[in-house]
Amino acid sequence: MIHNVAVFCASASGVHPAYRAAAEELGRALATRNIGLIYGGSNVGLMKAVAEAALTAGGKVIGVIPEVLVDLEVAHHGITELHITGTMHTRKALIGEKADAFIALPGGFGTFEELFEVLAWHTLKIHAKPILLLNVNGFYDTLLIFLDHCIAEGMLKQRNREVLLVANTVEDALAQLSATIAA
Repeated sequence: MIHNVAVFCASASGVHPAYRAAAEELGRALATRNIGLIYGGSNVGLMKAVAEAALTAGGKVIGVIPEVLVDLEVAHHGITELHITGTMHTRKALIGEKADAFIALPGGFGTFEELFEVLAWHTLKIHAKPILLLNVNGFYDTLLIFLDHCIAEGMLKQRNREVLLVANTVEDALAQLSATIAA
């Protein structure tokens, strides 16, 4: 059963309104299913959008943010729980520990790094939690092509590539996560 989902996403909003709309839809959908949101604890960009939508829908929102970002005044102090860590490493470890599944919305280096770290952890059998890309507006299309290129070049095994679930809508994403947990 999924109690908490970690959502990795941008501290920016991006150029397409679809990114923010998907973040808000995801926040609401998690809240209405009584699934807690765990995220980077920020009060900007898509991170703020997903957190605010979950809160507005009555959901539980857990933020995990390193001290350096609190000092830059980007911490969201209006969420259910805010955990402040000493480093980015401890932030990611705490998010990974608290989450039952992971979803990546559009983002930049930080989102990519978090996504690939949980994928590596899965490959190394550190966890067996589902990991999903929410491919809003085709944002991750070229990344998916690159992963297939990695398979063709013998750098990534097909079975490890298949760990990464992909959905184009919030409803499909949550259905896939539920099916994976139930299996």
